Amino acid sequence: MSDIPGYQLDDTLEVDTTERKKALADPVRELVVDLVLERAMSVTELAEAIGKSKGTVAHHVEVLCGAGLLKVVRTRKVRAMEERFYGRTARTFVFAHDDPDELPFGAEARRTWDHTRPGDDLVSGFTLRRARIPAERAAEFWRRVEALALEFAAAERGGDREYAFYGAVFPTNRRVAAGPPTITGASDAA
Repeated sequence: MSDIPGYQLDDTLEVDTTERKKALADPVRELVVDLVLERAMSVTELAEAIGKSKGTVAHHVEVLCGAGLLKVVRTRKVRAMEERFYGRTARTFVFAHDDPDELPFGAEARRTWDHTRPGDDLVSGFTLRRARIPAERAAEFWRRVEALALEFAAAERGGDREYAFYGAVFPTNRRVAAGPPTITGASDAA
């Protein structure tokens, strides 16, 4: 478990059910889970930050809690009522890759990239590299990418710009050349 200011949460949670996928498909709910990664927040605080009514935000929070993506991390008494503060259940939500035509978050990354302009003083970049390697090595690379993503998500908050980290290790559908020829014996050299 990792410590985020105000509450404890797991490093990862599989988004492996239809309920969880649907819960995160809504832009308001996506924003809610991003906001509470910074600190635990009440429905009132979330409503102010998002610019939506408390009733609307409460509904979205309820959906996220029902899907196991948010939880009450602390409470406090406000007059005669109990105010609940919500936090994520995990720092990173891990999605299975179901659609062979689109990498998870690929469309979002492209939309975000399209809004940057040459001359903007922003740190950004994408790269794609291919290598014919065994599955075990691919798994090792993925563990390293995931560790880097967790480090990125745990970074101290500051600045006036939000950045996203997008990483992937995935099999391609490209045909690969055969490996180097196997030399069977020295007797062929004579």
